[in-house]
Formats: sequence, structure tokens, C-alpha cells
Amino acid sequence: MRILQWLCPNWSVAAALLVVMMVVPVSAGGANVTYDGRSLIIDGQRKLLFSGSIHYPRSTPDMWPSLISKAKGGGIDVIETYVFWNLHEPQPGQYDFSGRRDIVAFIKQIQAQGLYACLRIGPYIEGEWTYGGFPFWLHDVPGIVYRSDNEPFKFYMQNFTTKIVHLMKSEGLYASQGGPIILSQIENEYQNIEKAFREKGPPYVRWAAKMAVELETGVPWVMCKQDDAPDPIINTCNGKKCGETFKGPNSPNKPSIWTENWTSFYQVYGQNATIRSAEDIAFQVALFIARKNGTYINYYMYHGGTNFGRTAAEFMITGYYDQAPLDEYGLIRQPKWGHLKELHAAVKLCSEAILSAFPTVQSLGPLQESYVFNGDSGACSAFLVNTDGSNKSVTVRFRNLTYQLPPKSISILPDCKTVAFNTAKVSTQFNTRTYRPVVKFDLTEKWEQFQETIPQFDATTVRSETLLEQTNTTKDASDYLWYTTSLEQDLEEQQAKLSVKSLGHVLHAYVNGHLVGYGHGQFRNASFTVESTVALNKGKNQISLLSATVGLPDSGAHLERRGLGVRSVMIKDSRGVKNFTHFSWGYQVGLLGEKLQIYTSEGAKSGNWSSLGSSTQQLTWYKSIFHAPKSDDPIALNLGSMGKGEAWVNGQSIGRYWISFHTSEGVPSQTWYNVPKSFLKPNDNLLVLFEEEIGNPLNITIDTVSVTKVCAHVTDSNPPPVISWRKYDTSMDDHKLSERQHGRRPKVYLNCPPRSNISKILFASFGNPSGNCDDYATGLCHSSNSKAIVEKACLGKRKCTIAHSYKKFGGDPCPGLPKSLLVDVQCE
Repeated sequence: MRILQWLCPNWSVAAALLVVMMVVPVSAGGANVTYDGRSLIIDGQRKLLFSGSIHYPRSTPDMWPSLISKAKGGGIDVIETYVFWNLHEPQPGQYDFSGRRDIVAFIKQIQAQGLYACLRIGPYIEGEWTYGGFPFWLHDVPGIVYRSDNEPFKFYMQNFTTKIVHLMKSEGLYASQGGPIILSQIENEYQNIEKAFREKGPPYVRWAAKMAVELETGVPWVMCKQDDAPDPIINTCNGKKCGETFKGPNSPNKPSIWTENWTSFYQVYGQNATIRSAEDIAFQVALFIARKNGTYINYYMYHGGTNFGRTAAEFMITGYYDQAPLDEYGLIRQPKWGHLKELHAAVKLCSEAILSAFPTVQSLGPLQESYVFNGDSGACSAFLVNTDGSNKSVTVRFRNLTYQLPPKSISILPDCKTVAFNTAKVSTQFNTRTYRPVVKFDLTEKWEQFQETIPQFDATTVRSETLLEQTNTTKDASDYLWYTTSLEQDLEEQQAKLSVKSLGHVLHAYVNGHLVGYGHGQFRNASFTVESTVALNKGKNQISLLSATVGLPDSGAHLERRGLGVRSVMIKDSRGVKNFTHFSWGYQVGLLGEKLQIYTSEGAKSGNWSSLGSSTQQLTWYKSIFHAPKSDDPIALNLGSMGKGEAWVNGQSIGRYWISFHTSEGVPSQTWYNVPKSFLKPNDNLLVLFEEEIGNPLNITIDTVSVTKVCAHVTDSNPPPVISWRKYDTSMDDHKLSERQHGRRPKVYLNCPPRSNISKILFASFGNPSGNCDDYATGLCHSSNSKAIVEKACLGKRKCTIAHSYKKFGGDPCPGLPKSLLVDVQCE
């Protein structure tokens, strides 16, 4: 109610409630998806929904069923995806919905598994996807200004949005047609850049909203990070802390929706992975429900996947959100997946009360509050919130009972009495991912090489008296553009200083066919200068500059104006400085190997391949043939011995690699590169790499990826598994309730992946073991039979359960001290 009064300070509570609970239809045709100030309403029922982002082109069609199934198993109700304009309309009016682009098949798979879908059309998506999802041909539309009240842009944006909506309608995929799509999104985080467009910004927002609504999908539309989203568009929150930062819906009859709860963060080359704990994610979700009245939360990403080919935005690594609940390969990442599953189950126990009314709020201490939801049928649920992040737990009194709240945590009480879940108490298992080499390329006879040609000025056909902007020249057909010129030298050989300024991203400088300089920019600082002392011969000297992009920018205002490539060239010799910026330059778009498509089975026949030499050079193509591993586990290519380039398997690009760009810790940002099973044949698979720098292909391996260790750690203060509430009757009298609670204990659950069993107990201790699943040791208090009891319960089994129980371990090993149970096992 406090939120209502903040939204409507001059209204009475009764009047505010009347408006909040007013159902807003989203179309005039009897739509079955509506909303009010409390939640989305589907087929007349209020919904409390958990959603997970899975992007169809970042995985393969054969992976989709498993990914969706695992998301469903984790308590996900909705699958959310962007729509990727540059994949679907590579040329104006030419559409492609094949293979990984088959969005209809993806949504039908969501429907087949009984889940809803949220379609974020955009069509600008950002998403760490090259050019923010825009097809590059937009750049050449006369007079265009992206994402502005600009007629050329609005024309093409409306064309594509309409195309997608009509495609969904033709397949009956909107909920109003009986399909799974319950939400659509137009635009994406526009408020971040709106001021850059001045008077052209607000009219564009209004136009985009009106255009979307007039498409009559029969389901609501949202705009994320757009506080002034026009009615009936719902404004939503993106970020890590929407439980704290969201200003709330801009109308009292719109629900609180969180479209992007970042489960980690994107990673760029040269930076370490961002690790976000399961505890922090769960805390913010529970806080969003309690404090912001949230009833729809989407995890971005639930499965990140892979930026295949050249789809990653500038400097983005090929693996995307590998720290999500489902990792890049689709393996379950614990404890994130399991802890959030427990959270979802606990919240769903409260759904009747949550969806009936807004909470009443009461202070429990300086940084502690209770949020109590009272349902229409008498149900009562409570969230006890402790926002204090210090290291000490806090004791609070709530309804005459005492509760211990760990630092920065929320306890969920489905019956307003008993804690079913605490965001800081992880009871689910941890797991460890292992890479095992199964195919080696360690013999020279396994490889052939093809040397890329360094073009000379006289051989080029594209000429200009100035340095051309790179992407406007390549049209994004290649990462590479050669800038070439020739320089007449009338003196004997002399030393000169070459200085090349580039706007990014990478530059290789050659003089007379010899590498003389190399440099690169970095994320959000793409410009750099390459300076080198070079030897100039008497007569004609060839200067060849290979400029390489590593994805196109994906965010910010005026993407159509961004410039990349070489910006100035200066040569200083004994007679002074010569500016070659305005000079006769020849250009070659792309590489000879790309033109020949030597990464394909057919194209590889045309290359002038030779045996692998004893030394390696820059700009070299490598190829090898291998048989697919006989394994059901995911497959990854270990490129740790290489430098920078791109890799293909059977003609399909598995993405760019950049091993030589190290993090502050001196290690590559990414070493293993996902090879989907659908890319492989049983035998005679073609592996091709283009290496810009100097790598060693003899140390490349193909590895299987699997979970080989699982570990769990519970204390006597951990709540019992939420699943135990299925048999828990909160209507019992206090005596029977106490007896039932006695049977509900914290438990260690250990679960090996399919086709593997627990082969060894690496550690087991009931008492006060120190550390956690990453680093542990037996404490002063320890039941000596711990390992024997766990071995009896678990060895040889795929999964087992062990209760935190004195009886189980033969009594209390140290009365008066808190006890915990920590078990670490090996899966084979």
C-alpha cells in the first residue's frame, strides 16, 4: 500500500486499489492476456512468473529441447528471446528463418514443453550482438538516423517488426491464438540514449509504442528501461538490483516486471569473467517481489550460449554468459540453478497470498523489515528482509517468534510462521566442470597450411585518394580490410619511423612483405597507434596494412556514424615527416582464403596447401581432419596454444578466438570453444583455422566437457528442502505442527550427471568442517564414521540424499556446537 500512496499521494487507499486492480485489456478482440497493477492475467488467472532468456541462434536446434527442459526443471515458466534482425533480413526484403534462425521452431518447442514465451522484437536489441542486431545495409539507406523520429529508419523498423508479428500470427503463436507468446517488447533500453536525439527522441518513443500496439498481437507490449513508456506499454526494469533501483510502473494499473536480471555479465577479451553469486541473485529477486510488488522476473541469461561466426559485438568473447544457470554447453551450473529452483518453489508456495494483495510493511530493526501478504482465502505469507551487509546475523522478532537473518538475506515464510527458504542459505549442491582431451593434433602430418597473400598496391582494384572508413568499405562482409600503397625511395636503404593511427580494432603493418608492427585497442577504447622503425629500400616500397575488426559496436547513440579502421599514416625519415593520410591507397576487402572459402570441404580443395613447416608465420590457414569423439558429453576445441583468429568445423564457424589477449591475471579470457554435436559427422571432420599471429596448432586438442565432482554443504540452520512442503499442512495445531517440523531437516542432495555414478567419496564430515566446497578441511568436531556412512548411502549410485541428523551419524559429536555436513564426491 505504501507504493500505491507514493504513486498516487492525493488518492485515498480505496481509490488507489480500485485503479490498481482494474484489468487492462490489450486488444479489442477478446484477448486472453491482460494485466492490472498486480500481475499479468492469463485466461482469467493472475500469474507469478519466472522467466529465463535463451537465444535461439546462440545454440543449435538439437540443443533447444534440452535447454528448455532444464529451464523448466529449474522452475522457469517463460522463455524469453530477442529477435535478431541482421540474421533474418541479411539483405532488404530477403528473409532467412533456417537452421539456428528458425524462431518459429524454437517457439513451438517452448510451447511443446508447456511454457510461455516472451518475444523481444526490438528490433534494436544490443545484446552484445554485432551492430546491436541491425543489418549493416541500413547504414547505406540515404538520410537514415537510427532509433530516431526519422522516416527512413521508421519505415524499415516497421517493416521488420510487422514481418515478425505476421509470422507469429500465421503460425498461431500468440497467446490470443492459443500459442505460448504472452509478452512482446518494442525498442530496448532507449532511455539510456534518448537525450542524444533531443527533440527527435520523445516522438520516436510514442511512434514505436503506437506502431506496436496497432499490430494487434492480443498480448501486452513492454519497453525496458523506459520510465515514460506510453500507455498501454508496460515500462520494465533491467539490471542487477531492480529490487532496489526500479522506480516502479509509470501507472498504477501496470504490473512490476523485471526483463533482465543479470545472472553474471558479458565478458570481453582482456577481462576476467564476472561472477555473481546465487545468493545475491536470489536476494534481489525476493526483494523485487516484496518491495517492488514484482510478479514477473526474467533471468538474463538463463543460458547464454555461443556467439558463432562473426555475431559477437566488438571485443566480446565467443562464449556468452557462461556463468548462467545453464552454461555455454547447456550443462547445469550449480549452485546457481538449484538455489534459484528452491527460490522459485518457495515463492510459488506464497503465490496465492502475493497475488491477492499488496504487502503490509513493518520495521523489524534499523535495516530489517517484514512484508506480509494476506490472501483472499486467509492465506498469509511473509518475507523477512535484512539489508544489512555486515558479517553478523541479526535476530528479529516477528509475530512473537524469533528468527535469525543472515547478512543481506531474505527469509520466505509461506505460512507466516515457518522459514521455507533463505536467500543466503545454499542447500543445493556445487559442481565442477572438467575438460578431458580426447583428440590430439600433435603430429605435423595431421596438418596442412596455406599462407595468406599480402596484397600489393598494383594488384588492387579499389582505389581512393584518402583513407576509407573500414565498415563502409567492407559492408561487414569480412572482419578484414587491406590498406595498401607504394612509396618510391630515391635514396639508398635507410631507417624511417612508421606511425599508424587506427580507430580499431587490430592492425598488422607490413613493409615489403615483412611484419613491422602490430597493435590493438580494447573494449570502450578501441583507438590505438602502431609505431615502428622500418627499413625502406631504394626504389618502390610496398606498405600493406591489415586492419581487423572484432565485432561491430552494439550500443550507444548514432551507430550509423561510428568509424573504424586506419585514420592516419605518417612516415618520418631523414628528410622530415610525410603524411600519407591523403594519398593514393588501394584496398582489398577480406582475405584470399575467405574468397576461396577454404574453410569448407569444397573450398579447401582450391587452396594451395602445403605440409606443416618447422616454423609458423602470421596470417596462416591451418586444416586437419579428425573423427568425432565417441561421447555423449559436449565437445570443445582447446585453442590455448594459438594467438588470434577464427575457427571452422565442417564449414561452420565456431567463432573468433583471441588467446593472446590476456586478462590482468595473465591468462586468456577464453581458451575452450564450443563445437556443437550437430556440426560434426562420425568421421572425416574438417577443422580449419585462420591464425593472424603465430600459434602452435600441434597443441590443439578436442576435449569433452563434463561434471566430474559434486559437493554439498548444509548446516543445522539451513531450511529443509522446499519440496518437503508438499506434505506440510500448515492448518495443523501447534503440537502436530511441531511434530511434523521435527521430520523436516536440512539434507545433502548429491546428483551426478546422466550416465555417471558416484565413484569415490572425496570428503565427508559431520561436525564443524572448515571452509566450503571450494576449500575444506575436517574441524575439531567430527563424526569419525562420516565417510563410511556416506559411502554406504552413495557409492555406485547416480544420486543420494543424506539428512543432517544426529541419529544418522550415531549421535551428537560435540554437544552445544552448531553442526554442518559437508560431502564432496567424484562422478565417473
